[in-house]
Amino acid sequence: MSPSEIEALFTRPDGSYAFARWGRPIAPIVFGVADETLGVVKGAIEAVVTLAGHQMAETDPELGSNLMFFFFREWDELLAVPDLDRLIPDLGDVVTRLQEADASQYRAFRFDDHGAIQACFVFLRMSGAMAKLPAETLALTQAVQSILMWGDKAFAEMSPLAVIPESGATILRPDIAGVVAAAYDRMLPVAAVDPSHALRLFARLQSPIEIPAAEASEDGSAASSADAGSAGSGS
Repeated sequence: MSPSEIEALFTRPDGSYAFARWGRPIAPIVFGVADETLGVVKGAIEAVVTLAGHQMAETDPELGSNLMFFFFREWDELLAVPDLDRLIPDLGDVVTRLQEADASQYRAFRFDDHGAIQACFVFLRMSGAMAKLPAETLALTQAVQSILMWGDKAFAEMSPLAVIPESGATILRPDIAGVVAAAYDRMLPVAAVDPSHALRLFARLQSPIEIPAAEASEDGSAASSADAGSAGSGS
């Protein structure tokens, strides 16, 4: 992966560069899935957090849980979730916009005073192509998209996952896994707006990494077919 390709992963629609990683241990919670799927989602999060060399926690001292996954079938279901409007400003307008776009997913971020990710809220509408994905593939895709604040179009044309032909197992693409591991290098800032940051990531991509895998037989590229992009909201 070249420096320009790395830069594109963190470039916004207006052409600006915006990178952020988690600045605190990740305490996830998942709503709207069966117990067996709950374990799959949390397992995928743990695998990606381990790859990054970051930490997980049972609770966040401020929020209780700081990485929240919501699974549902229609966007207007969110309007009935108690206190969700306190986490997502202008929730009604957001839901209307997502309905009009026929979106399948939405991510909202909060940031601390240093620009690091403080919280992430992931909303997944389980219909159409999204509902047909294996749980392992969906979980790993969402875990990697939540470990960093990627650019809106980072995975619009290609999934962050790949399939091993010999076994059919779905894994995180080696180039994306390398970027995640490099992004959490302790010598790098938790947030950056200068494109030269991509050069610093590139310089750290030479180290070998252990790539998280999901036991799924379908091509992980389907994971981005229903993607409506990600969105960030500051604290």
